[in-house]
Amino acid sequence: MKTASIVVGYLVFGLSMLLFVGTKPTQELAAKEIVKRADDNIRGNTSQADITIQIIRPSWQREMEMKAWTKGDDYTLILVQAPAKEKGIVFLKREKEVWNWIPAIERTIKLPPSMMSQSWMGTDFTNDDLVKEASSVKDYDHRHLGRELIQGKECYKIEMIPKPSAAIVWEKVIVWIDTQDFLQLKAEFYDEDGQLVNIMNSSDIKVFGSRKVTTRIEMIPTDKEGYKTVIKYNHLLYDEEISDSFFTTRNMMQLK
Repeated sequence: MKTASIVVGYLVFGLSMLLFVGTKPTQELAAKEIVKRADDNIRGNTSQADITIQIIRPSWQREMEMKAWTKGDDYTLILVQAPAKEKGIVFLKREKEVWNWIPAIERTIKLPPSMMSQSWMGTDFTNDDLVKEASSVKDYDHRHLGRELIQGKECYKIEMIPKPSAAIVWEKVIVWIDTQDFLQLKAEFYDEDGQLVNIMNSSDIKVFGSRKVTTRIEMIPTDKEGYKTVIKYNHLLYDEEISDSFFTTRNMMQLK
């Protein structure tokens, strides 16, 4: 199944901040603008991240270490650093194309859109969650559902419905974005039958540079008791220049 690009980034205030300054406190921001601010905040112009992923099951757990680079919403590069069995595996997104370098067989594979909804390396996240082929801003229509408290913070509650042209399996996604810092704190994912399938919670707010972000993201399947995947951002560096040439299939094979 395929979730929206919400997080991690989830992963450019600029014009948005100017719009915010000019907005009256009593005037409700457009739902799409709220989602865009949350997306821009976690993503930045560029980002570099050190990440730990924990896969939690009723009878076992395992961890992976990764390094990730992003540039806008068009480029993402992810390098798996541990465990040894998966070390050196790389995922690359360039606009709508997604590639996977597998060092064990020395092959670069282009992932078809049908694979974006599949589990990413055995986690409860999908390929799309990690490389973010879908856009939470461009590929959905947005609607206000009111406001609610999440983790003690007042949040906009927004319904996101995939556009007919978007290749997204969800019937709808509901997100909670706090009204002060535009941090997404919760998301719910519903299938075509209207059933709640996944719940995503974001917490552990930290400041990197001048940017406030959530650094712990949990994905919890509702139909699998004891299943959970946790993404932890150990370090984030924003807005350092990264050349477009960094995000190439050739560079995938050279990353260490």
